[in-house]
Amino acid sequence: MASDAPMPLRSLFNRLRYRHLLMLVTLGSSENLHRASQALGISQPAATRMLRDIEAMFGCELFERLPKGTRPTTLGRELLRFAQASLTSLDRCAEELAARQQGGYGYLSIGTIVGAAPGLVMDAIAQTKARYPQLRIRIMGDTSDQVISLLEQRRIDIAIARRSDATDDAHYSFQPLGNERLLVVVRRDHTLARRRKLALEELVRDWPWILQPMSSPARLAFEQTRQAQQLPPPQDVTECSSVYSMQQLIQLTDAVMVLSESALRDYLEMKLVVALPVAIPAELAPFGIILRKNETMTREQARFVDLLQKLARSAAPG
Repeated sequence: MASDAPMPLRSLFNRLRYRHLLMLVTLGSSENLHRASQALGISQPAATRMLRDIEAMFGCELFERLPKGTRPTTLGRELLRFAQASLTSLDRCAEELAARQQGGYGYLSIGTIVGAAPGLVMDAIAQTKARYPQLRIRIMGDTSDQVISLLEQRRIDIAIARRSDATDDAHYSFQPLGNERLLVVVRRDHTLARRRKLALEELVRDWPWILQPMSSPARLAFEQTRQAQQLPPPQDVTECSSVYSMQQLIQLTDAVMVLSESALRDYLEMKLVVALPVAIPAELAPFGIILRKNETMTREQARFVDLLQKLARSAAPG
């Protein structure tokens, strides 16, 4: 463990360099000094010395040395989050400057859940690109957990997702946009696709399921409905965090799947899946725009948020 006392904050950040941040993020990802040194293009002894120098700056051990690698300590994980956010901010700044130097209109990074993407978000992006064709737009994400993680890492500036414990009021703002209905579906040539009457009890008892992880809103709504009907959990479950993978997997199995209607829209229109006559009455929490507080939006971000809000109001019932 590093024994030196930590230096004053100003001196610390004067000495902390880009290469130190890159070293921390690379080692945090690989958890192996040899692989980290290869990724950085330096020798392993040089990587070891750099890690010791960083730990000496902070006056504590940031990575545990294990027989077959390294593992970040509690303090190391905190510093890794800072290092990742700092590198992302630097990369984003460089990309935006390059875009503007080339005559572009800047840069917009969006994270969105699949449920909101097919209609609302993609409509907003299409309208934005039609008006500002040189605006560089990056779209990331899949589930709310993934989108919020991207927002925390500063890899995106605007999140369209559902709130979670991570998005507390002190650090994030939330502006609701809408909600979704859950459907229970199977592939189109499934035995159940011809049934006109079905009970959730039969599906839980007799059929395999493809479900999102327990932390997902759709899974929570399914579990609430199941428990309200006093049904046992299904015995054959494949958990999948990727909506795209779920939609591929259902075509290859006899499983039953629960997803939002908007996430299934294209598959329903192409008749690749069939909605079963089974209701999931538990409501999903609304999705909306999540932003980091105390940060001034760029002109491009403000325009996009305003457009999202207008489209959501026009799509709202009544």
